[in-house]
Amino acid sequence: MSKIVATAMRAAPQATPEERTALGKKSRRRSPRSSHAVHQLSSSRRDPLAILEAQSATRLPELVPIRYARMLESPFRFYRGAAAIMASDLADSPSSGLTVQLCGDAHMLNFRLLASPERQLVFDINDFDETLPGPWEWDVKRLATSLAIAGRANGFDDAERARVVSATVRSYREAMIRFADMSNLDVWYAKIDESLLGTLAAERLHKRGRKNLFRAMAKARTRDSLQAFDKLTRTTEHGPRIAADPPLLVPAADLLPDVARTALERQFQSLLERYARTLASDRRSLLADYRLVDIARKVVGVGSVGTRCWIFLLLGRDSGDPLFLQAKEAGASVLSSHVGASRFSNQGQRVVAGQRLMQASSDIFLGWERVDGIDGKRRDFYIRQLRDWKGIAVPERMRPKDMKAFGQLCGVTLARAHARSGDRIAIAAYLGSGAVFDRALAAFAEAYADQNERDHQTLIDAVRSGRLPAQDLNEA
Repeated sequence: MSKIVATAMRAAPQATPEERTALGKKSRRRSPRSSHAVHQLSSSRRDPLAILEAQSATRLPELVPIRYARMLESPFRFYRGAAAIMASDLADSPSSGLTVQLCGDAHMLNFRLLASPERQLVFDINDFDETLPGPWEWDVKRLATSLAIAGRANGFDDAERARVVSATVRSYREAMIRFADMSNLDVWYAKIDESLLGTLAAERLHKRGRKNLFRAMAKARTRDSLQAFDKLTRTTEHGPRIAADPPLLVPAADLLPDVARTALERQFQSLLERYARTLASDRRSLLADYRLVDIARKVVGVGSVGTRCWIFLLLGRDSGDPLFLQAKEAGASVLSSHVGASRFSNQGQRVVAGQRLMQASSDIFLGWERVDGIDGKRRDFYIRQLRDWKGIAVPERMRPKDMKAFGQLCGVTLARAHARSGDRIAIAAYLGSGAVFDRALAAFAEAYADQNERDHQTLIDAVRSGRLPAQDLNEA
């Protein structure tokens, strides 16, 4: 077990007067903690649909209707695709004046089981498409609101949702206070591994919740390149190739005529060779033992639908030694309009740098590159393994106690990620030892959940009126 994170999971002690004085000197408070309870729309708030349409303008037009259809399904699915809308709303919100490396889209399903390079299961943040330095409160508010929305979907009453959100924020606050007292190296090495997960399950989950967790951990270990190979490929006279499942998965052979496909394959072979330079030398050597055999375009996520995403099938010794890599388009973060542009000219490098900074341990094949697309436009990509022991939570199966425990785990994880890049002492001082911030975020989460439902209804109305197209794949 990670003793460091186990300590951070426990309730924080009351600070001594001397400690409070020392922390207070580091704090640069601009807005009182209680002010974060308020969600007040700016009089100049942008039309949320206009924000979505602006994003869609840069995406593959034939896939945009799939994105809208997925966001139509529920307020929670809408929320997952509405990071840009929330970033715009948070731009005018109260601020402590303290910044960290933000995830940028820290909703509850972007916290999941992952594999460490040492082949251990860890719990960490997963999605960094929007990562950028910014106010730490934004990530906490995005997480808190996602739990409130998920709780509503599960039929939790007001008191149950308040307990879930308050416990999550308290977990973040108390963990940050603990991290503030740790050395830089102790914070850097902190992680939540499977041993700690087992201990937390025994302490905080009922029998059903523990069973679901251990089932998820076992399933996560099966989600690797071999499992992807069995699921996503077919045998041909030329060897294994990626099987078509349009429009969600389209091999390059089905997407383009022979001449254009050959040019695309050469481009991506060059991409892999150049991208390898962003890896450590030992990982470049490992990658060199694989050869590219097939390429396909893949639809991923909710918020990312319509962005360009390619998967590469590589083989090592033989067909029993596959490696699947995913190259995902990286555009400017949705935060950049509000906190400033990235210092990295390559948006793929922005994603990778943020991920490496926030995660306890990252995919060994995580890197970036720039490539000319089949339409002649130059785009940035980041590359990682398609599957590497990933396990995602299923909110619909969670009872209030389960969601509360999951939220607490997310709170500690987010605090650890923020503590690596921000002034953890000043953030801890701002948060304080009382529950003012916890209560404020519980109120904010409910208010923004209301706003999210209104925005979701606006999307429904827009699709019904014909303003926006939606393609339900179940009815296609």
